[in-house]
Amino acid sequence: MPTAMPTVRIATALPGMQRSERRAAEIIAADPESVVELTAQELADRAGVARSTVVRMCQSLGYRGYPQLRVALAGELALAGEIAQRTEDADPGAGALGRIRAEIVALAQVLPQIASVLSEPEVDSAVDSIVAAGRILVVASGLSGPLAMDLAMRLTAAGRPAETLADPIGQQIAARGLRAEDVCLVISGSGANEASLRAAAQANEAGARVIAVTSFRNTPLTRLAAITLLLAPAASFRQELEHTSRVPHVVFLEALVETIGTRLGAAGERARSRVLDVLAENLGDEAGR
Repeated sequence: MPTAMPTVRIATALPGMQRSERRAAEIIAADPESVVELTAQELADRAGVARSTVVRMCQSLGYRGYPQLRVALAGELALAGEIAQRTEDADPGAGALGRIRAEIVALAQVLPQIASVLSEPEVDSAVDSIVAAGRILVVASGLSGPLAMDLAMRLTAAGRPAETLADPIGQQIAARGLRAEDVCLVISGSGANEASLRAAAQANEAGARVIAVTSFRNTPLTRLAAITLLLAPAASFRQELEHTSRVPHVVFLEALVETIGTRLGAAGERARSRVLDVLAENLGDEAGR
């Protein structure tokens, strides 16, 4: 199972870091090739902080100290070089199709990192909560909105009926109507979408369990959530807001639904059988034309 790389750990932790630690972490993320050659004091000088701040930053990322982070960073750079070489060797071709092929190849190389920052206890707790919930409300706004609709449909098809609403105020009203035995699944890459935060707060006030699917630690959403499913982001915090890739969330949510369907056992199999019947009925006319 892949261990989260230093730049992935930095990306998930950066928004919640103290300002001085963030300055050192941003330098690492921006220029890892140069930083790997620096001592802790040299990095501290470059960031304009104390050496002890660099050490605390490393520890907040899960390393004993700067030497351990530096070794991990060297390993990440070596792997990045291998990925770049494999991508180059693949020779995707020129033009728009070549660019598309190159993007797909590059994405395939980093997909295993999606789950590298997930916590096994949090995932187990989330699956147990979703399976046992009375009602499941899926909340998301903006570019995460389509993910909520897809997840609700997939959960329902897998035998665990879920609901969602497109309107943010409607989401808040529905969240306010939840009970202690219910679950509110909130999808927000940044963890800072105001409409989703309002819905999560309403669910909290109603006593429901809030499960966050996000890419950053220590955000307003994670502070509201009882369970956080943390996915390695495909971009930095600023890029997450400006450009936004939802590929990690799409891949993870499909895998989550499959896991829940398996946990449901015979009930899940019956639900899937019903779905296939419905699909067959709707495809029948088209197939006969």
